[in-house]
Amino acid sequence: MTASGTTLTGALLGLVLGLGLALIAGHLPWLRSRDLDARIDPYLRRSRSSSLFSPSAATSRARVVAENLLGPVAHHVLGVLERLTGGADQLERRLRLAGRRSSADSFRIEQVVFAAFGLILGMVVALLAMSTRGASPVLGLLIVALGVILGVLLRDYLLGVEITRRAARMAREFPTVADLLALAVAAGESPIAAMERVARTSTGALPDEFAATVADIRSGTSVAQALASLGMRTPLQSLSRFGEGVSVAIERGTPLADVLRAQAQDAREASKRDLMETAGRREIYMLMPVVFFVMPLVIVFAIFPGLAVLQISV
Repeated sequence: MTASGTTLTGALLGLVLGLGLALIAGHLPWLRSRDLDARIDPYLRRSRSSSLFSPSAATSRARVVAENLLGPVAHHVLGVLERLTGGADQLERRLRLAGRRSSADSFRIEQVVFAAFGLILGMVVALLAMSTRGASPVLGLLIVALGVILGVLLRDYLLGVEITRRAARMAREFPTVADLLALAVAAGESPIAAMERVARTSTGALPDEFAATVADIRSGTSVAQALASLGMRTPLQSLSRFGEGVSVAIERGTPLADVLRAQAQDAREASKRDLMETAGRREIYMLMPVVFFVMPLVIVFAIFPGLAVLQISV
């Protein structure tokens, strides 16, 4: 092992030792403050069906030791993740907008996995930099920490990409789905039956959300509340207006087919505006091949015959 590798190993061991001593010092009984929940938790029963006089289940000593050792570390890691990528409520909403049915804890586990991959990649890059470029151990530690942070942020960025793609799919599906709802309602079906028919006969992100809305209504949720939940679960603003319009039409007795056709027309107009805005933003990017590839070739073909004639005359 080279001197730089030995120095990096010593620095990593010192960092681990320092973190361990800091965790131990921060969680000593006489240095930490216990809140009310922690003080009354031992006197509460875990289940309503259990008796207060029944003996508690025996817990192995290894499990108790593992929970006491890893609990504070896991708590701090989750706190750091929440500060980097938002709180639990915001994360739950983003997961629903992405169409994921998993919990926030499972997403945090995925972030920890990405952070572990970033840690491994950062250590490899740090060792290569120290062995080939002679970088300092401090720079190696910074590279490792940067790899961990980038791993966490990469998983959060991929979630944002999922939300954007799902919103684009719903925007493409919404005019057609609204027309199908209008046809079903004009044929004599109720709004709930029309949504159920569309969810049963169509495939896509939006019919799946309609199926979830119909399931909420069948389970006892009011129509207005179910439609409001539909707007909260989807990343598309037009769906929120759709839910409000349908709810108002049902409450006031407005012809629902006309409302749905108007919603579909508004969605098509919004998609046209978005397309024009995208084309305006991409205009500069479309000029880049012309400036850097086409124009140089045109100049070469225009100047080369004149240069050839000059060389012949000379």
